[in-house]
Amino acid sequence: MLIKTIRLGGLELPSNVLMAPMAGYTCFPFRILCYELGAGLCFTEMVSCNALKYKDTATTNLLFTTSDEKIKATQLIGSDERVMGKMATSEYLAPFDIVDVNMGCPVPNVIKRGEGCALLMDFDRSAKIIENVRRSGKITTVKMRVGMRGDKLVAAEFAKMCEDAGAEMISVHGRTRDMMYSGTPFYDQIERVKSVVKVPVIANGGIFSIEEAEKMMELTGADGVMIARYALENPFIFSELTKTPISKSKLTVLLEQIELTSKYYDKYFTLGYIKKIASYFMKKREGVKKYKLAMHNCGEIPELQEILYMIFQEVKQ
Repeated sequence: MLIKTIRLGGLELPSNVLMAPMAGYTCFPFRILCYELGAGLCFTEMVSCNALKYKDTATTNLLFTTSDEKIKATQLIGSDERVMGKMATSEYLAPFDIVDVNMGCPVPNVIKRGEGCALLMDFDRSAKIIENVRRSGKITTVKMRVGMRGDKLVAAEFAKMCEDAGAEMISVHGRTRDMMYSGTPFYDQIERVKSVVKVPVIANGGIFSIEEAEKMMELTGADGVMIARYALENPFIFSELTKTPISKSKLTVLLEQIELTSKYYDKYFTLGYIKKIASYFMKKREGVKKYKLAMHNCGEIPELQEILYMIFQEVKQ
C-alpha cells in the first residue's frame, strides 16, 4: 500500500497507518511503542465523558501522557453534547491535540446509554456533539461504523453529516453494530464514504496482515488504514507496512515495555498490562503452554521478566 503523510489542521501525521483506540490496551507505553514502529497516530483508550465529569480516577488515568508522545490523541464517548463539549475544553484534555468522537462502539451497555453506535440513529444529536467538541479548538475526528444492521446502512450519509459538522478525519469500521468484531467488512460502504467527503477517510476492520491492509486500501480507496486487535498480536505490522527499520525482537519489546510502564505506573498495573500484551505475543508460538500459567500467577516484575525469557527462548545477557 502507498504510505503517505496525512495533514490534520496544523499537524502532519507521519504515516497513514493508525492504531485504533482499544480499551485495556492503548495506554501510554503501548502508544509509544506503536509510534516507534511507524504508526502515524495512536489514541488513548475510550474515555467516558460522564466518568470524566465526575473526576473518576480510573478514567482520568487513561489520559496519562508525557512530552515523549509527540502527537497526542484521545477518544471521548458520550451522548450529551454539552458534557462532551465541556470535557473537550477541560484541564484533563489540555495536553491533547486531537479529540476523536466515538460513534462506533457496539457494546450493549454503551448502546443503552445512547452512546457509540447508537448515535448512528440520531444524526441531529451526533452533529451537535461534533460541533460542541470542535468549539474546543482541538482537531476533531470521528470513528463510526457503517450502520446498526445490514439492512440499514448509513455510512455515506452519516459521514457527510460528520464532515459538515466539523469532523476533520473520519475512521470507518466497515462492519455493522450487529456484526460486532467478526465477518467481512462492507468495503463498498467505506468506498462510498470516501466518495462523498473531502476529509481524510481511514478504513478499519478485519485487517490481520499486510495483504488485508493492502486489500482494504485497494477496495475502498481510503486515505489510510487503522489496525486494531492484530497490532496486539503483532505490533511490528506498523514497521512492516511503513518500512520503518526495526531490529528488535518481541522479547526486547516486552522488556522495554516493562521498563517504561514501571516508570509511570505501579507494580500491579505493570504486571497486568504486560501479561495481557505477552499473551497476545504468544499466539501461534509453539511450546509455551507450560509457561502461561506461571506467567499469569507471578506477582513480581523480576519473576515475570524471567518467565518471558523462557517463553521467548532467548539467552539472558
